[in-house]
Amino acid sequence: DFFRSRLDQMIDLRHPLVVLASRIPWTQIEAALAPAFARKHREGQVIEGTDLFGTTLEIAGSSVSMAGRPRLPIRLMAALLYLKHAFNLSDEELVVRWSENVVWQFFSGLDYYTPTLPCDATQIGRFRTAIGEAGVEELLKATIDTAVATKAVRPVEFERVIVDSTVQEKAIAHPVDSRLLEIARAKVVQAAKSAGIALKQTFIKEGRELRRKAGGYAHAKQFKRLRRTVKRQRTILGIVLREIKRKLTTATAQS
Repeated sequence: DFFRSRLDQMIDLRHPLVVLASRIPWTQIEAALAPAFARKHREGQVIEGTDLFGTTLEIAGSSVSMAGRPRLPIRLMAALLYLKHAFNLSDEELVVRWSENVVWQFFSGLDYYTPTLPCDATQIGRFRTAIGEAGVEELLKATIDTAVATKAVRPVEFERVIVDSTVQEKAIAHPVDSRLLEIARAKVVQAAKSAGIALKQTFIKEGRELRRKAGGYAHAKQFKRLRRTVKRQRTILGIVLREIKRKLTTATAQS
């Protein structure tokens, strides 16, 4: 490292993230999150054993959990979590941008530039799961305390909470004729099967194909083909309903 340039010699020390890195209580955050990653004691199980003197009871598996792969520094993972939410990035985008941004690396506690990814993208989600809701609240509290200490916000601003009640549009399927006809056919076939009525044809394959075609025709505004497809769906539903009606009438007459 003697011949490498330090990050603090490569960046603008007045950058907001650089200033923030010196104000956030990283030691306090690491101390609060460390218990979530401590080696846990294994209670073990009591099993029966046999020796020269007869049956004995032994405890198996009682020990401290074995050391696995060394964990990444807590400050690095906490900084990644902060950057993810501050810049609204996905886990994959975050690790790629981190490897290219020297300011982000300095904010994460590194002294020298590292061109490789800080971790696998999936490790960020596992870190968030490991610290739990309490750990996330601790990170939020540290950022709020830092904002108040640096006078970026005033304590008065936390006295009233503004809730954004905007409803996000969901992927709701609209009740078009072709979809309703396919649902009706599937429900009728299922009800007949539950009642023990054997049908000659259930039109499962053709029904799904017609529903797919109807969606394509509607998207392409090919309404003549769409009407023919919907007409065939109505015909199929009618065939199934008439067959069930005939078999129900026959079963009632025989009983």
